[in-house]
Amino acid sequence: MITDLSAIARDFNISDISISFEPSRNVSPGRPIPAIVGAGGGKLLKSFLWGLVPFWAKDPSIGARLINARAETVAQKPSFKQAFARRRCLIPADGFYEWKKEGGKKIPYCFGLKSGVPLYFAGLYEKWTAPDRQPVESCTIITTQANETVAPVHDRMPVIVPAAAHTLWLNPALQDPGRLLDILKPYPAEEMERSQGPAAFDS
Repeated sequence: MITDLSAIARDFNISDISISFEPSRNVSPGRPIPAIVGAGGGKLLKSFLWGLVPFWAKDPSIGARLINARAETVAQKPSFKQAFARRRCLIPADGFYEWKKEGGKKIPYCFGLKSGVPLYFAGLYEKWTAPDRQPVESCTIITTQANETVAPVHDRMPVIVPAAAHTLWLNPALQDPGRLLDILKPYPAEEMERSQGPAAFDS
């Protein structure tokens, strides 16, 4: 994510953007990423560690295995079902990378919207309390089957929430699994584009 967060904040009428986040073209799991959450009828921009640590976890190491949640099982899997019902977020990004093996090398491909505007991944977040009582706030990105643009490179893709569903997804009062799961579909392929990424990324 390299887009200025002030632009994201304006789009969601968020006044406070004082969060910990360093823009990067290559964000790794375990690092802080920005996310938008619903709160008190409004919206907040927060920073979460990428890799969800459920509130019931014994230690935070489980987060390394929970960087993604599958749309097909997110409503039932113990690691995600309570967050899916009550703690949903939107994770802004300029695009995302997938790698494909070609000629003995793994080539990165970048996927984004043809319009050039930021996209918003469907995410879940949690708050875990360490033994020393320090809170750890973390998140995961929901994935679904790849659309026709992504499929030649990878069989999965992040769920991109369309603008018309942003308010619905962020509403913590909405707990109807049917309405929520209906959002978790592959984004229309005709609105996306693919390009070959650089051989190296910013740290």
